[in-house]
Amino acid sequence: MSLPKFILGDNTAYPNAIYVIHTEFPRFIINLENDEVEWFEDFDAEDQKELETETENAIKLATEFYDAEIEKYDE
Repeated sequence: MSLPKFILGDNTAYPNAIYVIHTEFPRFIINLENDEVEWFEDFDAEDQKELETETENAIKLATEFYDAEIEKYDE
């Protein structure tokens, strides 16, 4: 199965939270309510530099994805 790079998620147990799931490396879920990130990857010291670069970019893209999706609902 082919997954999109980003998926929106929500849960009635957390009514104010909006989640963006990033399905490519580094895989994570970000809660846009408080910017908390949950990782699906295990990282070692060698991954640290790549992780810093990839994380900053991936979180920026996740936020842009969310903004673009919400704009579609407003049209």
